Amino acid sequence: MTPRWLDAVRRRWMLYHLADTRFSFMYDAPPQEEWVTLDCETTGLDVRRDQIISIGAVRIVGNRLLTSQRLELLVRPERALKSESVRVHRLREQDVAMGMAPADAMRRLLDFIGSRPLVGYYLEFDVAMLNREIWPMLGVRLPQPKIEVSAMYYDYKNRQLPAPQRGGTIDLRFSTIMKDLGLPLRDAHDALNDAVMAGLAFVKLRNMK
Repeated sequence: MTPRWLDAVRRRWMLYHLADTRFSFMYDAPPQEEWVTLDCETTGLDVRRDQIISIGAVRIVGNRLLTSQRLELLVRPERALKSESVRVHRLREQDVAMGMAPADAMRRLLDFIGSRPLVGYYLEFDVAMLNREIWPMLGVRLPQPKIEVSAMYYDYKNRQLPAPQRGGTIDLRFSTIMKDLGLPLRDAHDALNDAVMAGLAFVKLRNMK
């Protein structure tokens, strides 16, 4: 466990670099037994060039996914959508044109998350896309702890194997995880649906120690 004094030093250092102190709440202690499950839909998989077009997030308290406490945002991209993106996400140019400016969407999202740890499926990509927008605004990246559902599932399956077989390849496709855990599979490539599915998997896996 990190000494309390060291946590305080780290918090002061991070707050020093925060460009907008209205978001200092990100560095507060998170509410106990609370998380936010998160997903972003984007125009592609290139973190440097592609854009966020929708965000879905849901709060988790204990073993409950609070779909009544959700955030669902359309984000207005700076460039025209690729035809492939329209086909995958079923979001047309006229749909995202009504969305929020990226900076406004980031502010809404940060207010929703607070200091809660983030949960997601292949969350690293989503966080990288969000950080690209947040860094110019705040001079910092998302500081909240990140919990990867596919890593939780890998550990769970790995523990079930005999010792000589551990550490091998495990199918980590989202559909495989949901089916194996006996959870409902919603339509994919929808930010809110994907966030809900990741949240359900997280709740189940953390109770399958």
